[in-house]
Amino acid sequence: MNIQDLLDKAKDTLDNAKSTLGLEPQETEAGIYIPSTSSLKIAAPNKTNYDHTNYDNPYTGDKKIMMVCTEEQYMTMENGNKFDTGNHPVEMMVPLLHFKKAGFDVDVFTPTGESVKVEQWAMPEDDDDVKQIYSEYESKFESPKSIADFVKNDMADSNDYAAIFIPGGHGAMLGLPEDKNLGALLRWGHEKALFTLAICHGPAALLAANLESPDSSKQDDNANKEFIFKGYKMVAFPTVMDKQMPKIGYLPGPMPWYFGEKLEDLGVTIDNKLVSGQTHQDRKLISGDGPLAANDFGKISAKALLKAFN
Repeated sequence: MNIQDLLDKAKDTLDNAKSTLGLEPQETEAGIYIPSTSSLKIAAPNKTNYDHTNYDNPYTGDKKIMMVCTEEQYMTMENGNKFDTGNHPVEMMVPLLHFKKAGFDVDVFTPTGESVKVEQWAMPEDDDDVKQIYSEYESKFESPKSIADFVKNDMADSNDYAAIFIPGGHGAMLGLPEDKNLGALLRWGHEKALFTLAICHGPAALLAANLESPDSSKQDDNANKEFIFKGYKMVAFPTVMDKQMPKIGYLPGPMPWYFGEKLEDLGVTIDNKLVSGQTHQDRKLISGDGPLAANDFGKISAKALLKAFN
């Protein structure tokens, strides 16, 4: 037996061990994967930490929250495997529960009005609160509003919104960071002093604010302007952890790129190295580091909105 045979045998032994331990990503159809059984037990529990906070003076005005979601389902990894992703249901629904209790209605948007994609494998099946609010919003997820239409037709005169909310899930890295209309929306929100709320991988979408204007007649080249979030601190899902995720089978291969590195290149400080449920507020940017942060993230966002608009 030569060295290559030994290496091959060692690899087979390791692969068998990973399979036995539930550390292999699960292939649902040819080339498409969801996380391994072991990583799902850790990262996608059946119940959330939603704490049913009540707000003494709920909002009664007419300003709403604009929820920006992805309409893309599959992330192609560096090795060609496809990860079945979308927005993470806990990072969507737990903040929505807080917004509802605080009196804020939420409009759902995707770039073109295509349906919202959701990481259904992360749905907390034993959490009645999450399942109830998901049911209430299901028609909005199936037929959301279009960011492109809003930017073109309504944005200039709109006073309807108090905040832009971007939930996480790796799907937030698909389409949103390259969307010029989203970039225009984020810059408009910043100029109008709206809150920007982003959790986990949601901050990837903030990169769009550095794109040129979708209206080519407006010589609005943001490559020559300062990034609107330059100098801000936030928390997010850290790059160092995304690089470890393939080892436990959460991801079916290395990611094609890392949003944290790109934000830091633009002058943002990502203040966490682990995912432990941290939140952070810097001016009107409120952030959370992952699903464990969804409850506190929803709560501090709701309280900040009530303080600003009540």
